[in-house]
Amino acid sequence: MRTDSSPGTLPAREHLPAAPAGTPVLDVVIPVFNEEKDLQPCVRRLHEHLAGTFPYAFRITIADNASTDTTPQVAARLAAEIPAVTTSRLEQKGRGRALRAVWSASDAPVLAYMDVDLSTDLNALLPLVAPLISGHSDLAIGSRLARSSRVVRGPKREFISRAYNLILRGSLQARFTDAQCGFKAIRRDVAQVLLPLIEDTGWFFDTEMLVLAERAGLRIHEVPVDWVDDPDSTVHIVKTATDDLRGVWRVGKALAAGSLPLDRLARPFGDDPRDREIEDVPRGLARQLVGFCVVGGLSTLFYLLLYSGFRVFTGSQVANALALLVSAIANTAANRRLTFGVRGRGGAVRHQAQGLVVFGIGLSLTSGSLAALGAATSEPAHSTELAVLIAANLAATVLRFLLFRAWVFPDRHDGESTVVASYPTSYPTDQFRAGEAADGTWRDATVQLLPVRPHDTDVRDFR
Repeated sequence: MRTDSSPGTLPAREHLPAAPAGTPVLDVVIPVFNEEKDLQPCVRRLHEHLAGTFPYAFRITIADNASTDTTPQVAARLAAEIPAVTTSRLEQKGRGRALRAVWSASDAPVLAYMDVDLSTDLNALLPLVAPLISGHSDLAIGSRLARSSRVVRGPKREFISRAYNLILRGSLQARFTDAQCGFKAIRRDVAQVLLPLIEDTGWFFDTEMLVLAERAGLRIHEVPVDWVDDPDSTVHIVKTATDDLRGVWRVGKALAAGSLPLDRLARPFGDDPRDREIEDVPRGLARQLVGFCVVGGLSTLFYLLLYSGFRVFTGSQVANALALLVSAIANTAANRRLTFGVRGRGGAVRHQAQGLVVFGIGLSLTSGSLAALGAATSEPAHSTELAVLIAANLAATVLRFLLFRAWVFPDRHDGESTVVASYPTSYPTDQFRAGEAADGTWRDATVQLLPVRPHDTDVRDFR
């Protein structure tokens, strides 16, 4: 699966067009479970803030997921009293489940959510969604760990939050600073394609969404927030942390195996100013050269170690052939994944077979160099052998890169579309239950909601 050259299925980001009067531009979701005490003051305060400061039409959606107290009645009263407030009821718990169901059914071009305790100061809401409205970014998150953020919370939660983000950086190479802040927004066109890829239905939903979006190359905007901890929070810290670690392990394995269709989230080439084509420079060449050099350097060290080890037991020609064969297989696998961005097992055998042909060319160069050295001197020093082999391998490396790029891993974006098997690009128009993806992979809610369907987009359409 190619992620560096795919034209993507998402269109280029654009400023949202002016909407007709009354059409909501922003849908703020408040997921709740047994929040009969805090729900009413939260919604009234949020509505007052948006009505006084937000320059676009908006909607507030209360997503009640399986509350057993009077939360549904409180939500219904608020929806009856305030025209901009709606409510949705799900019969199963899970913050991620509630967000996915309501976001999937929303018609607003910008979707957001915040925790019912309103720990985050609402003055950050407009800076959060403005980059999404303007077309600058795909997702936006509030960050309590930014330098200019002002946070009041206990040492226990501070330690857990920072430790969790260190885990994300170390294991999933995440670059965003705060995965757990309950203050996030996403463009609807991105949510249409991203939500079906997210498996978690609980608290790890946020992290999984951000990791997949970041790995796909989408732009995540971070907003420093003022945040005051809610001492009455009902979050079960130990269970949540355990579930999060399981989620990190699951997503990490999927990313390592290349089983996620991240090409579906790619923006078209040229959407970012850094992506502009430079005349006479093939697309992706600079990045591929860097990756190839890194892999080549490590492969050369590996080859020399193997050659030195094999040389103890056999002659130079046999040692060279064995060392080059083993290092060539490792080199092809590393370049396939790291340099040319090919994921999954599709075509792996063919790539290795082509890599062996390239290996044969390199073997001819290095073996010929050793033969020439043997003809020049009957007993060459070991250091001399290594020097000759290094020079021969440099020449073989240049040839290997050219063959890899033009033959083994060719860039096919101009001549053929990238095919991602088993993932539909269109969805049926029938209604389905809230929380049910259009491809039928998750079914866990009860109310009828209208689905939001991804556009049927030709991956060759660069717009």
